[in-house]
Amino acid sequence: MFFSAIFDIGVVALRILLPVYAIIIVYQCYAAMRRRRRPETPLVTLVNPQTGLKLPVLFWENSIGRSRSSDIVVDDPTVSRSHCVLLRRSDGWFITDTGSKSGTYVNGEKIEERTQLLIDDVIGVGNSEFEFKRGEEYHERLDSSWFFRKVNNKPAIKSWKLMLMITLFHFFMCVEAMFWNDATNPFSPLVLFAALAGVEWAFFFVSSYILRRVNFELEALALFLTGTGVMLLVRQVERSAYVQLIAAAVGMILFCVIIKFIQNPDKVNKLRFPMMIVAVGLLLTSVIFGKTTGGAANWIYIGSISIQPSELVKVIYIFIGSSALDKLQTKKNLLEFIVFSIVCVGLLALMGDFGTALIFFMTFLLIAFMRSGDFKTIILSVAAAVFGATIILRFKPYVANRFKAWRHVWDYAQDQGYQQVHVLTFIASGGLFGVGIGNGFLKQVAASESDLVFGLVSEEMGIIVAITLALAVALLVVYARAITTRSRSTFYSISACCAAGLLVVQLALNIFGATDILPLTGVTFPFISSGGSSIIGCWGLLAFVKAADERTYSMKR
Repeated sequence: MFFSAIFDIGVVALRILLPVYAIIIVYQCYAAMRRRRRPETPLVTLVNPQTGLKLPVLFWENSIGRSRSSDIVVDDPTVSRSHCVLLRRSDGWFITDTGSKSGTYVNGEKIEERTQLLIDDVIGVGNSEFEFKRGEEYHERLDSSWFFRKVNNKPAIKSWKLMLMITLFHFFMCVEAMFWNDATNPFSPLVLFAALAGVEWAFFFVSSYILRRVNFELEALALFLTGTGVMLLVRQVERSAYVQLIAAAVGMILFCVIIKFIQNPDKVNKLRFPMMIVAVGLLLTSVIFGKTTGGAANWIYIGSISIQPSELVKVIYIFIGSSALDKLQTKKNLLEFIVFSIVCVGLLALMGDFGTALIFFMTFLLIAFMRSGDFKTIILSVAAAVFGATIILRFKPYVANRFKAWRHVWDYAQDQGYQQVHVLTFIASGGLFGVGIGNGFLKQVAASESDLVFGLVSEEMGIIVAITLALAVALLVVYARAITTRSRSTFYSISACCAAGLLVVQLALNIFGATDILPLTGVTFPFISSGGSSIIGCWGLLAFVKAADERTYSMKR
């Protein structure tokens, strides 16, 4: 009796510990992201020899012009609103004219194409001249970015300590799963945990000591989310947990490959058209050979292996949409991207995968605005989307039937609203701390481990953990936005923000669809939901956020 009471207390304590520990881990990840940054000093300085004015150059790509939206504003009526662009590349600094009226000059000679700059060269724009100087010659204090501003002088947590915290959290999940009421093999979670820990620490070793990355906070956060999703499956379908772990390992490899692949955006941009062909080919394969699951023909089966090509196309879509502009503040290749987006969304609509189609469209809006800065483009795109949706509903009225239970799920509790009703019920039953891994009832509902995983986490681990995991994904947007001001290229800035935005849109559709705030669209919870293609795609998207951090391509000394 005594030992039984001690056991029960221990189980309850573990359920309370997990939410607190999850909050601490997420906080430590983002605290480390804020503190590990490059000093706020200019890369180079532009000095006006006549007035003594010193202009700090903070970015790898800088628009120069009279417009207040330019990175470097020159208050000279003879300077065009968008005059030229100052670029840093691996082989030095370059300057490119963007069709200015008066032209751009280097050492008194008008430039016609991208021209390399050397220290002490003189740049002429309009009636103004600037000497190209080293960053150390700017002595005024620069304000830190709002995100990176230090609250205190505490050093960031060591990467290996952060990894230990994450491993310990997953071990606690393992222990909780071992106490599953219906467990036939109570020790099976230990085997899965050992495999998970091996993959996570192998990835950490490769990143820190082979690739010699100087920062690991972003990967740590992704490992925390990925491992939580894997351990959650151990008492659902154990085989699925191992499949998810293998897919996660493949995603980590893809993560490293993409970072290496896009190291030089000037070169990879040439592959934009072949990548378009690959993306359209993958979607066409789904249209022709896809097996209908959940109303959408987006699964390809090769023997016992199932692949969802649209998840991989997300990565290609970000790459194509973010292809760096040789000249900033132009609309070069925008029409090409619009046509490509229409084809992708159209093929997804033919498959019946309207959730993914909506994700692609929202990502398109974000990319289009970041590339053009033109609200007219966005308005026209939204109008076209509304028109297209009207046409679909006109000729395919059955599509509307999928949404007739929206906001009325309790009226359709036995048919269209069955899943959401159970999600809402079991979220309430899970309370703050959950009923324990494996002890929930939502796992008996179809797609509980994928489309409805937010409800599963809420029931078995508590609403605190579920919200913490959601915030961890959502805060990726905050981080992506913060690092883009110091990224090495416009390509990295756009791709990071859009990749993070795509993940958050997907997150919102998953959570709000499962809880009847939005129609249920069948998209996954990033990093958490079961699905090999989904987890691989998430790690691929994360690579764009990682690449935008200028420290990524630095090596430890």
